[in-house]
Amino acid sequence: MTQEKSVLIVSDQPERAKRLARSITTILPCHSIAGDQPVPAILPIVAVIDVDAREGVAASWTARLSVMRVPCLVLTDSPADILNRRSPALRVVPVDTPRPAILSLVFSLIDVGLVLPARCDGETVTVEGKAHRACSAVADMFHAAQSDRPISVEEAEAGTDVILEAVSEVGIRAWLDVIGRYDEQLYQHSLSVAGFAAAFGFSLKLPRSDQKRLAKAALLHDIGKSKIPRAILNKPGSLTASEMAIMRTHAGAGADLLAREHGFDSAMLDVVRYHHEMLDGSGYPAGLAGDAIPDLVRLVTICDIHSALTERRAYREPLPHAEAHAIMLGMAGKLDMALLAAFLPIVRQSTHGDVAV
Repeated sequence: MTQEKSVLIVSDQPERAKRLARSITTILPCHSIAGDQPVPAILPIVAVIDVDAREGVAASWTARLSVMRVPCLVLTDSPADILNRRSPALRVVPVDTPRPAILSLVFSLIDVGLVLPARCDGETVTVEGKAHRACSAVADMFHAAQSDRPISVEEAEAGTDVILEAVSEVGIRAWLDVIGRYDEQLYQHSLSVAGFAAAFGFSLKLPRSDQKRLAKAALLHDIGKSKIPRAILNKPGSLTASEMAIMRTHAGAGADLLAREHGFDSAMLDVVRYHHEMLDGSGYPAGLAGDAIPDLVRLVTICDIHSALTERRAYREPLPHAEAHAIMLGMAGKLDMALLAAFLPIVRQSTHGDVAV
């Protein structure tokens, strides 16, 4: 996708959008689209989001445009539904904010947009486009689950396909570099785990159908976190015992969400429900042990833990891949050591050239 110096208004209030556009066009070209339309092929330098937040449309648009580094002004009376409100490229204000104040914010975001890193050509654009499509699928599925709407099997398939394509074409390192720039940690984690799973499937030379099953299971493994309060998900420190108990409900909640839909098989549901189980029985939610934990679950658990250790969190910096792998080697009895040994090539592919594993 390319970018032009224009402003995009995404609105379900045509008259209000028209009045705002007239004012913005004194500075830059401006056009409007409805909330159910796709992201334009030519990206704006700034977007104004003025759609009903209750169905997750505003949050979905914000997440998509954040992925593509487009600063956003969100007009909403439900600010808690909008993610990453502390980002310097995002402003969230009430819908009845006076127009002069809105224009002032738009113009300040234009300045932000002008200094954001320019998009590269060639391979980076290709992988960024695929990452954007996958992130859009994840955002749509999480917002559907949060709003008790059906989770789209088609979106899960589409997101999985582009991750498999991207990792196959450019490798896990390039995939991690692109998604590492995303602000929304929950989506980044899902895309990271799915990327590791895709690379793991390639390395193990699994049949294409099994590669896809593994990557899709990884992409959906945390869908139950859509039901966890944001204050717990984004807490910049240790969770209390009661908060941890709530957090641990996400595995069962996610499996129950998918079980209501047609198209997610029992192996997929097992991954979502049991990806925190440990071979020694110390995991949750069921305390499964040994052979009771299926191979697909064991594979995703390794990808999940490695991804979590190597991601930036509010309370710590990311660990180097070699250090994360060393920590996991210390989890003998909990993780499948044969599969962890098979994961080592992915660890090596994930590091930059000057880091030995």
